[in-house]
Amino acid sequence: MNKQSTFLIQRCILSKTIYIRSRPFPAYTRSIMSSDQEQKKEDTKTHEQMYDAEKAIKRNPHPDFKKVEASRPDWDSAAEWHYTKTKNPSWKAGQGANDNGESLKKKHIEIDPYEEGRPATFNYKLLISAIIPRPVGFLSTRSADGSSTNLAPFSYTQMVNHDPPVFIVGFAGGMAQAKDTLKNLLESKECTINIISEHYLEAANATSVNAPFGVSEWALTGLTPAESSQVKPSRVKEAVFSVEGKLMNTQEFESRATAGKKTGVLAVIEGVRFWAREDAINEEKNLIDPAVLRPIARLGGITYSRVLSGIEIPRPDWEEMKKDAEPAGLVQSKKEGQ
Repeated sequence: MNKQSTFLIQRCILSKTIYIRSRPFPAYTRSIMSSDQEQKKEDTKTHEQMYDAEKAIKRNPHPDFKKVEASRPDWDSAAEWHYTKTKNPSWKAGQGANDNGESLKKKHIEIDPYEEGRPATFNYKLLISAIIPRPVGFLSTRSADGSSTNLAPFSYTQMVNHDPPVFIVGFAGGMAQAKDTLKNLLESKECTINIISEHYLEAANATSVNAPFGVSEWALTGLTPAESSQVKPSRVKEAVFSVEGKLMNTQEFESRATAGKKTGVLAVIEGVRFWAREDAINEEKNLIDPAVLRPIARLGGITYSRVLSGIEIPRPDWEEMKKDAEPAGLVQSKKEGQ
């Protein structure tokens, strides 16, 4: 066989027979194959860098997590959503915090995020442990040609507007080092955002595994893709609430400590369709029951939180508040620092 020849495999679907013939590929085809191979090498390199970065963060503080986990109580399946009072239902204007001044006795320390010798991972670990709880956006994406799909959780996710419905998602690293989700989102301009609930927490977490490039998160987790109506990426059928989204714009961020280094990308996404489980939404289709949604919130490190209780606290009315505030001399003009 000629050295420039290669095997072209043709599968006959009807007869379920594989035919193999030898034929030289045209030069342009070899060029495309070479380009694809280079892209795969680049994708593999990017994934390796991602895993190295994950190791550097040292997110898991337990050398033997299974041993620590075994010492903890079992999951409380009987725990139900419920309401409680606030700590001080009789709070009045001017009373301040409800801890009897204990918080005023504590000292604070100032932290410079760019202090000499302070690695960027310190800021990451600090912020994800301080800005809590955070919703976890479970994003489903696919490439423009449909050859690549991805399913991954992002706790840099938030709703920022309702008319139109707008969501933001933050990605670590610049566009040049885009991981699968961001790469697909930039290509297709579409995604679905699924809210993670208790009943599929383990499966959702499994999508963050450092699997080789090309491995399907859907198959690995056992989660079920459901058809979307306005976008091509599938939504997660197990999700109580999902949003079909279209990319509006992006903003890339540059490091303050290392000039020229791209460190993150913000994606602004418009919600074009909502999907809600029937038993979770009211008749007016404007309210989700938290007792059914049972969302999972992200805390710091590898810690997550269940949302099991709520407190209702109405917004105060000025006419009512000033009845107590004026006699107490609390209605004052603003001063510097206030």
